[in-house]
Amino acid sequence: MNRLPGPARLVLCLCSLPAFGQVIEFESNGLKYQTLSRSGVTIMFAHLPTRVHEYASIQVAVSNGSKGPYTIKPEDFTYEMEGTAGIRAAAANTIIKMLMQKGNGSDVVKLITAYEAGLYGNPRFKSNNGYESRRQAAIAWNSTKLRAAAAASALALAPVKLAPSESTDGAVFFDTEGKQLAGGRLVVRTNTDTFQFNPEPAAGHPGSW
Repeated sequence: MNRLPGPARLVLCLCSLPAFGQVIEFESNGLKYQTLSRSGVTIMFAHLPTRVHEYASIQVAVSNGSKGPYTIKPEDFTYEMEGTAGIRAAAANTIIKMLMQKGNGSDVVKLITAYEAGLYGNPRFKSNNGYESRRQAAIAWNSTKLRAAAAASALALAPVKLAPSESTDGAVFFDTEGKQLAGGRLVVRTNTDTFQFNPEPAAGHPGSW
């Protein structure tokens, strides 16, 4: 296992891995990340400590280092556990509708705080088509529930077609019925590649990366 010692290495993880690298695991600002490259595209993720209603979430960053455009969407992400069909991530519009119906200011503040702690704790990482570029749109909303929906639309990873050298980030949500997302592995299946990350310990397991 490889560990990178600090947040300054985040850009290195996203941009400098070989096209068919192994999974690299590292910690930054209290979050445990895994990162993997396929065909010049790098995906990195970490579990967010905050759940919203029945959904657990992960922070995702995607960098397109290939020579052509690359499309990725939340539904490409599945959390697979042995003996089960796994949990497929919810579409971004599903999360926005849920927060419009059930969201409150506390939910949103906790989620944003957890997300930004991971994102801004890595000052050299700059996403040119991600959360920060969407954040301003959420500020103008006045209604509490609409603010929640607008914040979710900024946070949630939406379907995106990345041009070469473009990158994005966002939160991906899994309906876990309020349980912790643990004891399996993240698998991302795009139209052209499969990213299979390392297995993780079950909830409450004393093991660590």
